Amino acid sequence: MVGQVHALVTGATGYIGTRLVQRLLDEGHRVRALARNPDKLANVPWRDRAEVARGDLADLDSLIEAFDGIDVVYYLVHSMGTAKNFAAEEDRSVRNVVTAARRAGVRRVVYLSGLHPDGEHLSAHLESRRAVGEALIDSGLEAVVLQAGVVVGSGSASFEMIRHLTDRLPVMTTPKWVHNRIQPIAIADVLHYLAAAATATVPSSRTWDVGGPDVLEYGDMMRVYADVAGLHPRHLIALPFLTPTIASLWIGAVTPMPPGLARPLIESLECDAVMRNADVDSVIEPPAGGLIGYRDAVALALQRAAQGLSGAAWESVGSRPADPLPSDPDWAGARWALRRRTAAAAPAP
Repeated sequence: MVGQVHALVTGATGYIGTRLVQRLLDEGHRVRALARNPDKLANVPWRDRAEVARGDLADLDSLIEAFDGIDVVYYLVHSMGTAKNFAAEEDRSVRNVVTAARRAGVRRVVYLSGLHPDGEHLSAHLESRRAVGEALIDSGLEAVVLQAGVVVGSGSASFEMIRHLTDRLPVMTTPKWVHNRIQPIAIADVLHYLAAAATATVPSSRTWDVGGPDVLEYGDMMRVYADVAGLHPRHLIALPFLTPTIASLWIGAVTPMPPGLARPLIESLECDAVMRNADVDSVIEPPAGGLIGYRDAVALALQRAAQGLSGAAWESVGSRPADPLPSDPDWAGARWALRRRTAAAAPAP
């Protein structure tokens, strides 16, 4: 598949989707953004350059209509944090996407999944992501399944958990997974692989691992964040008896992240998240300037605050994707800090 394509981005109001639409448009592709509530896209800077369609992955008819005339569908929606039984929701969603894509004659589906080891028990969240990827690969559609670990950028749920914990706790009693190995990837590099996947020549439908140049223990990621953020050194004390349930309650008590989101993220840390191979290099070349290292990725995520700028702004959606955007969740660090400062400055009643 070469040249420009007509791409549909599901989850266009989400963290990855909002930024990916901008990237695809900048590369000359036609883009249709899918959202359950298109009103949420009213203020995005690319609104006048992209088509916007109302659709829900749980509503097959809406997908069949939205997929009409589309070459490539980006599957960026998952139910973690929004559904009690997200595995069942994921299964229904992927079946609807496959059915709609077949009927509409979609040529390729690109899915962003999670890094995970082979042959190990996976958390419910990672298992559902793996199952969606396998369903797409087995569907008969051309499927490019990219598997990434912690995505580093302001607004990314995985990064925000690191930010909130490290900002608040100079000394932490932590579960044993702080010693698990992670291969984080900068949001700019995720967007590079996703955008290239629209036209990359692939030999078959399969998974492709993507990651940054560094492999670190999760605890080291927190220490590096503290150093880049100018915080005092953080000290971690691993306690093997801390279960995911206890850890999620603990995180819920010290961070603003919703428990329904925090627990699946925590459970996913029970195993290493490291690339098994670099096969992706054979179909998608790395970014021209090379992959961004973890320390630099953190610095980019904190750049706006480091420049003395508060809040989030649309101006950086294309040029600095690691910056916070107004579409990021309320519990994201930059927005949360602004709300706290605003509340502290408010006069007493």
